[in-house]
Amino acid sequence: MTKFDYPILASEGRVHLVIALVAGIVATLLFGWWSLIVWMLVLFVFQFFRDPKRTISGAPGAVVAPASGKVVSIGEEDNPYLENTRSLKVSIFMNVFSVHSNLVPIAGIVKSCWYHEGRFFNAALDKASSENERNAVWVRTEAEEDVVFVQIAGLVARRILCYLKSGDQVETGQRYGFIRFGSRVDLYLPVGTPLTVTLGQWVTSGNDVVANLPR
Repeated sequence: MTKFDYPILASEGRVHLVIALVAGIVATLLFGWWSLIVWMLVLFVFQFFRDPKRTISGAPGAVVAPASGKVVSIGEEDNPYLENTRSLKVSIFMNVFSVHSNLVPIAGIVKSCWYHEGRFFNAALDKASSENERNAVWVRTEAEEDVVFVQIAGLVARRILCYLKSGDQVETGQRYGFIRFGSRVDLYLPVGTPLTVTLGQWVTSGNDVVANLPR
């Protein structure tokens, strides 16, 4: 079971929601029923920044989904963050209706973090992994396995937030960041890791296990 308290509404969205609510009230006073379109915007802001409770697997070696969305890519490739390392890469695309807070996929110690400036291609495209703005986190597990997870900005995403730093001890399912307005998370696992997801599958951050590291 989860050991964390999730905020229901992400703190990153509170200012946006207040602004939207004020706009809705003002529109109602000025335009009456015509203000419904503004209240639809309020509902959109609330659903975008929602951050619901998760139930995190406590199974040894379980790697949970770091993001909610569609699995758009699975395959082996050279790890761009760890030298001379071949990895199994799983990419999850978040659209504007996904939950956009990001969770640590597996417990361990943060060995390093990297931020790269970049462009803003559609995050569903493979080239987004190497060309878009992104922030990568490298975690080494208790079993000495290396896992890297990367927040990638999308076509309309303009802000990546990551709250981790080198040396942090992190737990599976811990909330560690947020990407605003559509994006992608790449997960790099050791080659040979058994996956529990398939291409095209929709996953929920924290709730769904995407892989099981050998123990």
